[in-house]
Amino acid sequence: MTKLLEPSKRRSAGSKEVRIAADTAQRTKRQGRSASNALVIGGLPRVDLLPTEVLVDRRQRAGVRRAWLGVVVVAVAVGAATVLASATAMQADSQLADVRQETSTLLVQQQQYRDVRATETQSELLRAAQTVGGSTEIDWQSTLQRVQNSLPAGVAITGVQIDSATPLEAYAQATTPLQGQRVATLTIDASSPTLPSVPAWLDSVKGIPGFVDANANSVTLDSSTSVYTVDMTIHLDEDVYDGKYDTKDKS
Repeated sequence: MTKLLEPSKRRSAGSKEVRIAADTAQRTKRQGRSASNALVIGGLPRVDLLPTEVLVDRRQRAGVRRAWLGVVVVAVAVGAATVLASATAMQADSQLADVRQETSTLLVQQQQYRDVRATETQSELLRAAQTVGGSTEIDWQSTLQRVQNSLPAGVAITGVQIDSATPLEAYAQATTPLQGQRVATLTIDASSPTLPSVPAWLDSVKGIPGFVDANANSVTLDSSTSVYTVDMTIHLDEDVYDGKYDTKDKS
């Protein structure tokens, strides 16, 4: 005997199925899952029946694990930086100790040779004093020989007066115009049996090293001896210095 379902019962059964389908859709939406809209033919129907609290707990645990992983990475980085800084500091301390040891060794060696250093200092001081003291030195023997060679025939030097600069005092310059700078003055008295040619003599002394100018102060005749006496002044500049104690390299 066939029993027919009443329309009300069939309607209530359909309503229950619709309600279950709606609850499932809302749960899936609340869980935040992105449902695929693609239609899968032949696929197995799947329904996630896990409560939402379980999924939330899983997500929170994953976030906590990532946070702890970040903390561990930061701790490892800080530890590595600390170890590197400590190693660098230890290396710097070691280098400083080596430098101090080397400095101490050098000081000990310097103490061993302090007498030599004192002698070298004194030698340098003496050389400096010699250079300063000899800076105005003139080879007068060579200069006078050149003056003698410039004299006309029959003229002989009878007297010489020398005035030159010193290392401690500058040489006095002429106050009259048209006279060059000088560092030494050579005054010569010469005798001649004949009247000498003064212009020719003045031209001949121009070849003396350091020559600035020259002039004949006077020419006199001794009537008792018939000998002429000439008084001449020659000015010399810095080129007359012999540079014997000059420590500079000369090209």
